[in-house]
Amino acid sequence: MITLSDLTPGAAGGAAAGDGIARATLDHAVGSFDLAGVLGGRFGAAHGWTLALCAVFVLVTLAVTVRARRTTRGAVDYYAGGRGFSSTQNGLALTGDYLSAASFLGIAGMIALQGYDGFLYSIGFLVAWLLVLPMAQLMRNTGRFTMADLPAFRMRRMRVRLACTVSTVTVCVFYLVAQMVGAGALVAVLLGLHEGGTFLGLSAGQARSGVIVLVGVLMIVYVMYGGMKAATWLQIIKAVVLLGATGLLTVLVLAQFSFDPRALLTEAAQASGHGRAFLEPGLRLGVEVPGDPARTMFNKLDLISLGLALVLGTVALPHILIRFYTVPDGRAARTSVNRAIVMVGAFYLMTLALGFGAAALVGSDRILGLDPSGNSAVPMLAEELGRLVAGPVGAAVLLALISAVALATILAVIASLTLASSSSIAHDLFGHILMWGRPRESQEMGVARFAACAVGGTAIVLAIRAQELNVAFLVGLAFAIAAAANLPVIVLTLFWRRFNTRGVEWGIYGGLSCTLVLMLFSPVMSGKTHPVTGENLSVLPAWIDIQLIPMENPALFAVPVGFLCAVVGSLLSDERDTSRYTELRVRSLTGWGTESSP
Repeated sequence: MITLSDLTPGAAGGAAAGDGIARATLDHAVGSFDLAGVLGGRFGAAHGWTLALCAVFVLVTLAVTVRARRTTRGAVDYYAGGRGFSSTQNGLALTGDYLSAASFLGIAGMIALQGYDGFLYSIGFLVAWLLVLPMAQLMRNTGRFTMADLPAFRMRRMRVRLACTVSTVTVCVFYLVAQMVGAGALVAVLLGLHEGGTFLGLSAGQARSGVIVLVGVLMIVYVMYGGMKAATWLQIIKAVVLLGATGLLTVLVLAQFSFDPRALLTEAAQASGHGRAFLEPGLRLGVEVPGDPARTMFNKLDLISLGLALVLGTVALPHILIRFYTVPDGRAARTSVNRAIVMVGAFYLMTLALGFGAAALVGSDRILGLDPSGNSAVPMLAEELGRLVAGPVGAAVLLALISAVALATILAVIASLTLASSSSIAHDLFGHILMWGRPRESQEMGVARFAACAVGGTAIVLAIRAQELNVAFLVGLAFAIAAAANLPVIVLTLFWRRFNTRGVEWGIYGGLSCTLVLMLFSPVMSGKTHPVTGENLSVLPAWIDIQLIPMENPALFAVPVGFLCAVVGSLLSDERDTSRYTELRVRSLTGWGTESSP
């Protein structure tokens, strides 16, 4: 196996490069600007710049929302942006939708602390788009506004739409809560409140709650007033800013090592404290446990399960699926995915430079000291690079820029999640179940705006209540549910003539239930402790131990169960409609009659 360690230079050259970087880092480590110090409760230059940049982003996006509101006149405008976005614009929006704070801060942080194993997350997220590519054109040609439009064309619409609404809202709410809690936690770390400090008289809990409420209110405003047009332009702005900021940091990191990746990898490995193992697999994922073959096997299965969730879940995420409906036709949808693949791929390559750069220039001890999750790695790297390039002023400005970009990233993603769930509630639940498929357009749009407010309010309450818990698993859970519940329905609807209403219901409810049950009895919920300190690492209190399954990622079992339930449910039903399937196949390949579908 070729590992990152194979790309590093010899020990002598690596040591020389490492000594130079270490001296440069040490020379500046005692400078007048320090992330953990200046942000420890005092209003410094970085605070002012961060607040100013965040305010500029919010004002610009609110102006975009007002403009979008003026041109949003009907359901097509609200749900699909009038289908008037180009493939390049939609490619940028897809990139913005997909690149969440977990991508920007989390993956770079994992690479900084775990090396090669952190990079595997980047691979999983990127490979997933190779499966999205063939689905984009088919989805655009067969649906109108939501995922439920696809199976509802062939089957009993009310039962199918109810099941799809349950799955869509579940995935979106889990993802929303994780993102909003992450926003509060990020602000607490950036303001130095995680160790008991205060900022402008606010404690850590008060600051986190305030940020959660502010972010929730903004996302409600974006969705209620701007709909898909506002959400799309928000994603475009966010994608441009995120890619630009990441590119800037990447150039600055490589410049510190004379644009020699091997020198960067060598110094990162030495600074990590793990040596060559930092650049090889097995540091965290798929760990081999000496003398315990069963534990080793489950660790490797857990790694495979994680990969399945990341790759298969992406294809069926609701806020990704509805973006295919914003372009004029299937060809444009496919082209927009091609554009997104290029931009997402470039971004994840740049996270390598950010992660290893943080390991080399900041060091794992400093990163862990500020935030054990590693989410502070990129802000700390920005601060260090700013100091190396332009002194304390550069450190303050670059840290503020990256902090503002991180908050903008969270805000944009949760707006799309809110739109996806409110669209499903209004279009599927209200329009086609409660109103029997004959609602007035103004009624449905009114319900969509009310649903956005309700979903946003619910997410705010849940996020505030869950801010003291470790909710990072919710993102993985959302991907797993999408893979186990949504993906079987999409695939079998498009490619299996025998698939029917009962198959949709059994597939969604079976995949959803299996995922939740497996997660409930996994180490994520209970029974997981730190091997050295004995600290409880699970969601539930230490005195509760209901762990029955030694794997943290349920996709390996939940996805086959979802497909199995869908197949068995279909075979046990007598329902058949060959003519509708034939029409669906023609429509998926040609786009014929899409606008007239129910």
